[in-house]
Amino acid sequence: MKILSINTKSKKYNIYIGHNIIAQFSKIIKKEKIKFKKSLIVVDKNIPNKFLNKLYSKIKCEKKLIFHFDSSEKNKNFINVNSIIEKLFINNFSRNDVIICFGGGIAGDVSGFAASIYKRGLKFVNIPSTLLSQVDSSIGGKTGVNNKFGKNLIGSFYQPDLVISDSLLLRSLPRREIICGYAEILKHSLIKNKKFFLYLNENLKNILLLKKKFINKAIVESCKIKKQIVEKDEKEINLRKSLNLGHTFGHAYEATLNYSKKLNHGEAVLYGILSAAKFSAKLNFLNKYNYKLILSHLSNLGFVNLNKFFKKKDLNKIISFMISDKKNITNKINLITIKKIGSVNTSKQFDSIKVKKFINSLLIE
Repeated sequence: MKILSINTKSKKYNIYIGHNIIAQFSKIIKKEKIKFKKSLIVVDKNIPNKFLNKLYSKIKCEKKLIFHFDSSEKNKNFINVNSIIEKLFINNFSRNDVIICFGGGIAGDVSGFAASIYKRGLKFVNIPSTLLSQVDSSIGGKTGVNNKFGKNLIGSFYQPDLVISDSLLLRSLPRREIICGYAEILKHSLIKNKKFFLYLNENLKNILLLKKKFINKAIVESCKIKKQIVEKDEKEINLRKSLNLGHTFGHAYEATLNYSKKLNHGEAVLYGILSAAKFSAKLNFLNKYNYKLILSHLSNLGFVNLNKFFKKKDLNKIISFMISDKKNITNKINLITIKKIGSVNTSKQFDSIKVKKFINSLLIE
């Protein structure tokens, strides 16, 4: 088991990473000195009962409640946040009690947001159950919900009290979900660590097959990169913007498809990384050697043809979502571009007409 300590200005907390460590939940809580009388487990409906039962048996407190959450982008809304909060009020939770999220990134965002606004904040323990949430959304304190204007436009920065990432949980996931999480691992390597990218390139098959040695190393190294960035820039003032590599494109792709099952978040991010790499190469920020390495890696994953999902008729909608992205502070589009593998540009703004022409070129390839 590996323990990473996250030390931000607002809170210090630990991330536990290992295999079958929810079985040690009560020991970890005791070690972390997290005390509570009541707990609400917000559990993703996709989690097998055997894992929920195991966790439930390890939670030691006076009152344990369960809120079953149907995890999807369409359910990432105020209605579900309010349902969680009502359950807390009905059972008279205090600020010293706890919400325990047992689910993926969507469940974590919704329950974390609820935790941040209930009586101005109660304890929050996150047990991410997907690869994507283990390496990305559970680290750094971003919470929030979607609305008709776009993704994650309403939310807060609220650091958890504890994160427990159990790689055993990943074995219940379909391959599509593993690739979804792998998108964020790849993103981290492109932002900060070429050596890690080369490790991923060499061991892609073993990582996707969830071989213990390889998947645990990938999770730990990915978390280390996000830890370094979040500690330096908790509120996304400068450096943390680099974590949006592929996301401005990706979020627009998701929203254009109305968050349908045709394209999940991680898949959209992979297409976003593809778009960012091609855009960076077109502008001569990224040299041919690095570009070909990235393209080859995405090809091995099967993510090179954006026109499988979008046609020219979708172009205006894609651009409108990119313009309304929360990271934009002017009428221009803020994009993270790649300088080389392991290094990115964080403060580049581009005219929407230029970006529109570029995306149009991707759709007719």
